Amino acid sequence: MKENFGGLWQSPEEVLTTTFDIGHEELVIVRDIEVFSHCEHHLTPFHGVAHIGYIPRGKITGLSKLARLVDVYAKRPQVQERLTTQIADALVDILNPLGVIVIIDCEHLCMSMRGVKKSQARTTTSAVRGALQNAATRAEAISLITHR
Repeated sequence: MKENFGGLWQSPEEVLTTTFDIGHEELVIVRDIEVFSHCEHHLTPFHGVAHIGYIPRGKITGLSKLARLVDVYAKRPQVQERLTTQIADALVDILNPLGVIVIIDCEHLCMSMRGVKKSQARTTTSAVRGALQNAATRAEAISLITHR
């Protein structure tokens, strides 16, 4: 139970404890963070990848902390749309960066193994905050995430 739903007993503040004030104010991106969660409607798994980018306001966090943050929210009964916004909002609330972008792409087994049974369908969600709402900055982040 705790392995799949341990995020119910964790807060994002617990994992974003390590920060370094290095004066960095350029885009930081961690791509392809594995996501495993469970649909809150059907309790079936969904899995895929998360990409997180942020523009620090001088203060950075450890790169692994971003992956841990994904797990805090993914290890709860969840919907992908909320998962995406919770990660973005936690980064804003805790790190106070200049901007944040979170993109999550997953396959939902509630669509693959039941109901419509469309095993190739993927869902992509995004949340954008602050300076990354600027079209050029957002385009740069998406380009770095997708390698295009």
